[in-house]
Amino acid sequence: MIVAEHTKVLPQTITKDLSFNAEMNRATAGTVDIRPKHHWPAEPLWPPFVAMLAVGGLYAALPASLVGGAPRWLLAVIVVGLLTPILLSHRSGNHYFAQVLGYILNSIVTAAMIFSLALLISQVTEHKVTPAQLLRSAAALWVSNFLVFASWYWRLDGGGPHQRARTPGHTDGAFLFPQMTMPPEAKIAAGEHDWEPNFVDYLFLAFNTSTAFSPTDVPVLSRWAKILMMIQAMISLLVLALLAGRAVNIL
Repeated sequence: MIVAEHTKVLPQTITKDLSFNAEMNRATAGTVDIRPKHHWPAEPLWPPFVAMLAVGGLYAALPASLVGGAPRWLLAVIVVGLLTPILLSHRSGNHYFAQVLGYILNSIVTAAMIFSLALLISQVTEHKVTPAQLLRSAAALWVSNFLVFASWYWRLDGGGPHQRARTPGHTDGAFLFPQMTMPPEAKIAAGEHDWEPNFVDYLFLAFNTSTAFSPTDVPVLSRWAKILMMIQAMISLLVLALLAGRAVNIL
């Protein structure tokens, strides 16, 4: 008799417990968003924007003879004119259009820098530039060189900043950053499990390329990256060779 009563009570107790758990789950789901969140670290855009504005300012500081007769402020106006729609495109979510405009901007700035460097080489060999102008122009072009190529690496590596931000962590790209070689346990312990390169990492890479003429702690994996780094190192070497040659009166 007692066994029969316990047998009747047990299913009722289990049913009540299951109903209570279901109600708690619904209440929790209503207050906490348990859906997977989209990975978007929202890397700030101001570092690469400031770098491009700095290049425009450095170009404006060049002597008039190194800009091919164009107004020295023209490149700065072009930079501002293209950065504005790039920013608006990012804000509106049109990342493809922003990427295309970024490529156009980088190409224009790179062409202007190489053109000015060619004019500087010509004027130095013909002794048409004063030592003060040479020093100022060489410094402006050298700094512009690693700023421009840092922007190239930032825009191209891993499909660009937007593409890199769509996946947690950075495991595949043209450059092998030290964080990419860390074991998963070490990444978690160091708080780097979701590490992604930002503009400062590419700026450091470009700066090392201009000073050491080679990457230091970041091996290069992609062929396009190797070509760009060779061009950057060649530009930096030419600028320094101009200064060294003029210093010893070879040129």
